[in-house]
Amino acid sequence: MSGLPSTGQDEPETRPPFVGASERRSPIEPPPLPHDKKVGFAVVGLGRLSLDSILPALASCRLARLAAVMTGDKAKGERVVRQYGASADAFYGYDEWTRLAENDDVQAVYIVTPNGLHCEQVIAAARIGKHVLCEKPLSNTSAEAEEMIRACADAGVRLMVAYRLQYEPHNREAARLARSKEFGELKIIEAHNGQVQSDAQQWRHDRRLAGGGSLPDIGLYCLNFARFVTGEEPVEVSAWVWSTPGDARFTDVEENVSWQMRFPSGVVARCSAAYDAHESRVARLHFQRGTVLLDPAFAYKGLRLSVHHRSPEREDVEVREERVLDEANQFAAEIDHMAECILTGRQPATPGEEGLQDQRIMEAIYRSAAENRPVSLPTVAGRDAFRDARLSD
Repeated sequence: MSGLPSTGQDEPETRPPFVGASERRSPIEPPPLPHDKKVGFAVVGLGRLSLDSILPALASCRLARLAAVMTGDKAKGERVVRQYGASADAFYGYDEWTRLAENDDVQAVYIVTPNGLHCEQVIAAARIGKHVLCEKPLSNTSAEAEEMIRACADAGVRLMVAYRLQYEPHNREAARLARSKEFGELKIIEAHNGQVQSDAQQWRHDRRLAGGGSLPDIGLYCLNFARFVTGEEPVEVSAWVWSTPGDARFTDVEENVSWQMRFPSGVVARCSAAYDAHESRVARLHFQRGTVLLDPAFAYKGLRLSVHHRSPEREDVEVREERVLDEANQFAAEIDHMAECILTGRQPATPGEEGLQDQRIMEAIYRSAAENRPVSLPTVAGRDAFRDARLSD
């Protein structure tokens, strides 16, 4: 928390351990900022994700707090600000950006609306001088993403994409294992994200609002995971898209997508996403001397990571060990990172450019599937070209 406002308690209080040296000890968490020094966020959109995950996470953040909400249901907005202790009048309609601009208690907005609304709302937030944390995918098209990045840069505000898993301990451990070469060179990545969708009336089945089907909604996790773990950018994609004929859920968006990405180092990622397959969110990393399994890999909680490798003591023994890591609230971690960037002037670890790159690759995936051929991508030199590899300190 170096460079942050004083908490009045600069160092966490320490106490002697009450368990032996052989027992696991939880890390000492830094103290939170006082309420009036936390970054005030306005949550834009009060759907299931906001109500179930983001608002509770804000209540537990060390550096951020809920300052306002924006919603099409003002009765719901009034109820939420009352429940979470924000100002009684700090609820806004989607047409009240000018009024939100006058609220100095709000330094940032978190856009949690359907994908097709992200572009106009990010630009609106930038125009009133608010920093922006935007849910993934950043936009429906790469042209929109470029416009959003430009608007935030022109306004001098930060733009961060909510790639929660890049701030999550198990995904970060997978990236560490890949980059440290603890088990030799990484050769193949397998990643799948699937779930059964409900009726066709929800916005995710409307291409204008969703931008696509299973790919931008849940397949994006697989795509971003492969890029994050390797630190590389793919140079070629090959893809296939299909939907069940006659299923009303998939008349406007795709049901399933499967694609392969080739990276400069030779790593191949085989990914898939499904909208009518039993829930499964799994990733495997195949190394020269071992396999790393995350199952689940992309869920909001309960992530697990295990390593399979030959025993260093006995060649005839295969070892399976689970890496037990502290579980973090993924939404609180990403929100606090954004708050820290605002407080210190640092650029976010997952800026708009990270979302733009994913959008470009998704467009190449759709093009490959439509044209039934591999699609080449521009070669990007170096690692972590579109993100801050340090993430949060």
